[in-house]
Amino acid sequence: MLKYKNMNIIQAIWLGIIQGFTEMLPISSSAHLILYPWLFHFPDPGLAFDVALHVGSLVAILGFFWREWWSLIQNFFKLVRDRKVTTFEQKFLGYLLIASIPGATFGILLDKYAENALRNPLLIAFTLAAFGAVLWFADHHDAGKRTIKDVKIKDSILIGVAQAAAIIPGISRSGITMTTGLFAGLKREDAARFSFLMSAPIIAGAALVKLKDIESGMLTLPTFWIAIIVTVITSIIAISFLLKYLQKHSFSIFVYYRFALAALIVAVYLARR
Repeated sequence: MLKYKNMNIIQAIWLGIIQGFTEMLPISSSAHLILYPWLFHFPDPGLAFDVALHVGSLVAILGFFWREWWSLIQNFFKLVRDRKVTTFEQKFLGYLLIASIPGATFGILLDKYAENALRNPLLIAFTLAAFGAVLWFADHHDAGKRTIKDVKIKDSILIGVAQAAAIIPGISRSGITMTTGLFAGLKREDAARFSFLMSAPIIAGAALVKLKDIESGMLTLPTFWIAIIVTVITSIIAISFLLKYLQKHSFSIFVYYRFALAALIVAVYLARR
């Protein structure tokens, strides 16, 4: 593992860019963070920088959707005061909680296993291609007409269970949740918006679990904060792009990218044998 003291600014910037775009787009951030050092022979940045990248993603999601989060907070206190559910936002809080349970459970139970046993490039190539095909099918099987305000408890359960599978690199948390949202009949943009909102608790939980890997000296290093800042900026760009893009376009471009990356992985793997 690369010690954080040896991380240079260029590497920190690249990691921030990779995390920012690939976490928000349906192309798997975990796969890219594994493949980046494998393809270019860079050392693994280590768990400490993984925490920084997750913090950056969380800040971006909270910041971009601040109006939604503020409304949810207000409705939470209203729910506590009135002790009854009267608004969609109050129901939606429950949906977010329910959707987070499967992913959190699998994350706690299988995180260490996934970090060590599921990093094989060929496995990543397979999951990129296979779940890219599933995304393509979900995107083309029927035109979704439901909006985020039509989300029901069964949708949050299904999407939450799907999110748990994203612990396997290459599946993509955003990709699998958006795919399930499409199968549930959500419009493309609304499937993406729900995916982003429900990702906040999972990303926050992942960062908290790994806080123990942060050494006090790391917080004084410019590279740590540069990685976070770059992740925040690129994540916001990615979120904004995707929500606007999906208003008029399908997910096909991301499916083709997943196929192309999978083919590249296999080609490089065979060339190195």
